[in-house]
Amino acid sequence: MKLGFGISRQSNLNVAMMSSSHSQSQSQSLPQKCSLKIKNVNSWNPKGNMSLNSNESLVSRAKKVRDKWMEFQGIKNWEGLLDPLDDDLRREILRYGEFVDAAYKCFDFDTSSPSYATCQFPETAMLAGSGYRVTKSLHATCGVQLPSWAGQRAPEWASAQSSWIGYVAVCEHKDEIARLGRRDVVIAYRGTATCLEWLENLRVNLTSLPDDMAGHDSDRDSMVQSGFLSLYTSGTCARESLQASIRDEIEKILRKYADEPLSITVTGHSLGAALATLTAHDVAATFKHAPLVTVVSFGGPRVGNRSFRSLLEKSGTKVLRIVNSDDPITKVPGFVLNEDEASASLNRDAQKAAGVLNWLQKRVEETQWVYAEIGKELRLSSRDCPDLSNGSVATCHDLKTYLHLVDNFVSSNCPLRATAKMVLERAQ
Repeated sequence: MKLGFGISRQSNLNVAMMSSSHSQSQSQSLPQKCSLKIKNVNSWNPKGNMSLNSNESLVSRAKKVRDKWMEFQGIKNWEGLLDPLDDDLRREILRYGEFVDAAYKCFDFDTSSPSYATCQFPETAMLAGSGYRVTKSLHATCGVQLPSWAGQRAPEWASAQSSWIGYVAVCEHKDEIARLGRRDVVIAYRGTATCLEWLENLRVNLTSLPDDMAGHDSDRDSMVQSGFLSLYTSGTCARESLQASIRDEIEKILRKYADEPLSITVTGHSLGAALATLTAHDVAATFKHAPLVTVVSFGGPRVGNRSFRSLLEKSGTKVLRIVNSDDPITKVPGFVLNEDEASASLNRDAQKAAGVLNWLQKRVEETQWVYAEIGKELRLSSRDCPDLSNGSVATCHDLKTYLHLVDNFVSSNCPLRATAKMVLERAQ
């Protein structure tokens, strides 16, 4: 396990890797194939009246997804689906979690490898058997560099400026398209992996969106975390920015499938969750006739201020944040002011105090440290699970922990199945 703003996870999800049988050293052989097989998760059904082995139930479930896909994508802000958690929505969340898991599994974390910070597999093999095809590999470029004194002493891998961070995939299997009720486009991101990505994470002051992302003059107060924006918009002579790659690929996809029902789902864990939010906003802002754009994020940090949240809402972008309340990464950077709660606590005799509060809040916001919680939240807790209650910070933030909590969450009144068990395997 590698701890970062994202943690590489070794899980039991169905990702098969094959290495060369002719290699003299297993440690030197490079994998040739990564196959992600997305399966129906055997999630608990509170009604207890659906057999997963029943062909009738599988057909019924397919109809539910096909008929309610816009609700599952957040067209109604997931009202009535999160508490208790709808079982079909649970499966969709877990399905998108597997796309993020595949991004981790495809990334080469081995700093001694010549292919460090790249994707280990060809695009044609990355999601074999899933019904989706990878159409674009995505790279993020850091806008910061190691200090000169550190760069002279640090190994070469520590100064890797650009790295593979995810992919764009399009659903192409006819049966899966029929089950989903539309052709789904997935953009999936891993979390932090390189030294320079860590430095970007630490640039936590808010900065204004560039003009091409800010929208109208009324939206010029929209601000986001400096490091995340840098990773999204930076490029080099040899590598175009993540933003440019996304725009180019989405334009091709929208043109190719213009006559079909389409959805764009952006998903990621940790740093990838933050980039997913920026990506979704950029797609909605750039393509005025874009289909429904939805973010499904796991363990993401805060991204922007209240004006940025309003900008997302006006564009129709839907954000579902999966949050472990025991995960400290979801509570940073900066802090949040909730003036609504503060004002509600004041009585009529405290109007002057309310004025002081508003003045103080305005001054604090000018420090560029006041963030806002964005989107709809599915809040979980490791403490509700006996297997995780004494887990470390790394465990609380691990993608595998998030998927386990989602798979076993019932409702706020009954957080997890009493019989839930989990084995935290650290390696496969």
